[in-house]
Amino acid sequence: MISISNKAKQFLVLILKLLIVGGAFYFIYDQLANNDKLDWGKFISLLKEKQSFGNITLILFLTFLNRFLEILKWQNLVRVIRRISVGEASKQVLAALTAGLFTPNGIGEYAGKALFFEKSQAKKILFLNLICNGIQMVLTILLGIFGLLYFNANFNVITPTTVGILFGALTVLLLILFFTKGISIKGYSLEKLIHKINEIPKPIHRQNILLAVGRYLVFSHQYYFLFLIFEVDLPYWLLMATITSVYFLASSLPTFQFLDFAVKGSVAVYFFGLLGVNEWVVVFISTLMWFLNTVIPVTVGSYFVLNFKAQWKS
Repeated sequence: MISISNKAKQFLVLILKLLIVGGAFYFIYDQLANNDKLDWGKFISLLKEKQSFGNITLILFLTFLNRFLEILKWQNLVRVIRRISVGEASKQVLAALTAGLFTPNGIGEYAGKALFFEKSQAKKILFLNLICNGIQMVLTILLGIFGLLYFNANFNVITPTTVGILFGALTVLLLILFFTKGISIKGYSLEKLIHKINEIPKPIHRQNILLAVGRYLVFSHQYYFLFLIFEVDLPYWLLMATITSVYFLASSLPTFQFLDFAVKGSVAVYFFGLLGVNEWVVVFISTLMWFLNTVIPVTVGSYFVLNFKAQWKS
């Protein structure tokens, strides 16, 4: 077996850190510089026109609150293993976000958080991260379905027959899951997963759900207020229904984190186009949302990646 000296290990870890941070910023630059739908001259001009202390303060506050609620979610869930401070939770969440930026559906985020704990706790951390992201996805699906139904009631994008077929398929899927929950594949089953979820204390679950709801409301209303700032005059419920529909459909598509704004932007262009909103306004707002909620946290997370010291021992 080939042994590697401590200095060689430290050098390899440094190279890996630089690759993660360098890769993250390269992908960010590539997406912003090569997006042919963005007219940067018009974008900067419009930002200068719409900027005000109140607007900037509100949007930046919502940006901070969105990520802070995610940090509190993680701090709350990881209590199952050990208590950590808000500062430590911030370090783990932001560093993991950076590591997951250019992995499919942010898979790298799972490994990123696990490295902050002992190797023996890796499976528990992966499971807790699944719970952390899972509740957010459940909310996105539920509210997205209601949003789609409300949107469809106004625009008839999907025929009643299609809606019936979709709900029928969903019902069949739920019944299949229910009747096959005891079937085990390589030692894993839905029943065991439910049992593991129930092992987490109920107060932790309740706080996780409340924080997830709060984060969803913050994120969706940040989108809503940006449309107001860009003078998109639409009824509140219609605008919110469209926003929830966009996030539901965009989140259902497999993608990379660094392409997230492009995917959401494409879906948003279609839906908001039906409402008569200019395409470039939708693209700019989608880009701003991505910049505020991904680029800024990744920039901070890069510092934590570069100063990271793994808890895993060889």
